[in-house]
Amino acid sequence: MRGTMSEHQPDLPRETLVGTAGFLVVKVGTRVLTRPDGLLDTDRIESLGRQFNTLLTAGKQVVLVSSGAVGAGMGRMGLTRRPAELAHLQAVAAIGQSCLVEAYERALRAQGRHMAQVLLVADDFKDRARYLNIRNTLRALLDYGAIPIINENDTVSVEELRTSFGDNDRLAALVATLLGAPLLVLLSDVSGLYDRHPDEPAARPLATVPRIDGDVEALARDRLGGLSKGGMASKIAAARIVTEAGGHCIIASGRDDDVLPRIVNGETVGTLFPGRAAAMPAWKRWLGWSADVRGTVTVDSGARDAVVDTGRSLLAAGVRDICGTFTTGDLVALADAEGHVFARGLVNYSSEELVRIRGLKTDRIAAVLGYCPYDEVIHRDNLAVIRRDGITHR
Repeated sequence: MRGTMSEHQPDLPRETLVGTAGFLVVKVGTRVLTRPDGLLDTDRIESLGRQFNTLLTAGKQVVLVSSGAVGAGMGRMGLTRRPAELAHLQAVAAIGQSCLVEAYERALRAQGRHMAQVLLVADDFKDRARYLNIRNTLRALLDYGAIPIINENDTVSVEELRTSFGDNDRLAALVATLLGAPLLVLLSDVSGLYDRHPDEPAARPLATVPRIDGDVEALARDRLGGLSKGGMASKIAAARIVTEAGGHCIIASGRDDDVLPRIVNGETVGTLFPGRAAAMPAWKRWLGWSADVRGTVTVDSGARDAVVDTGRSLLAAGVRDICGTFTTGDLVALADAEGHVFARGLVNYSSEELVRIRGLKTDRIAAVLGYCPYDEVIHRDNLAVIRRDGITHR
């Protein structure tokens, strides 16, 4: 059975699921950190500083992914519209980043705590060596008792800011999977995911979403403004990444002055997305969401079921089509006949070789290629299942 609720942990109390988490990644959105005039809300940042201190005093470790640099820069420069030109947008982000870091430094220093600024770009996650270096550095900062404050390095990103990571919700999810964090908290201007548009009188927040599927994704009603890049759709996408990797995710209001202590105390705050029962190993987390995909291999239903349901390797007999050009050792996506991507893995054959051996039983590969270096097209140890419900990535 695909994507069954038994793969997740919805029946356990929150105290068990998140109250025991000793480490959490917190993402704070632009709308939480800025006032309507675009200036930084220093009172809100001071509140976050107090909450972080409460968590650290309780023995928790915290990594913060913070939006707000562009919004803060716009406020500092007196701009009313987000710049359209990349260079101007990067300049505003650079101005705002200094304001943002200064505000966090003041708030945390008042609590006797240290912060560390960490700026990342998308390629940092794709390259395995850089990926591991980021993980080691962040862990060292946590050992020192510091709070890493992470944002995208907008001033050196070669792509437009909106398309490099997509948004800081995704960045936070990638950081959480990188570190194997048991809990990701997405603080927003809404109290969680609602069963309909939150402005409707009958709208009710959902306490728990046992499984993310098409119906849940359809509940996202983004209301993008001039400052924020994210929205509910991006938060659900981030929750999917984290829960598939085995962590839990909560979407909650960042305007509650006690939201983080309440969450770690197991109170019913915001919307909880429980993770899979088994956490995904670190190597497969990198394969599943951070490494760069070079092509797509389409497989038949039998091969998909073998990979998803029984954790088996992909054999040439199950391969139906190949898209893209790749070589041995490259990362490829696996898709079913409808184009639904469900896994990613390191391929043992080039795209040219796969075109020649697709659909063949393993004992016929040598006769066609003149050699058979591997029985598997992708070995299960180098393969990560990233979606179980048959819904296409968006």
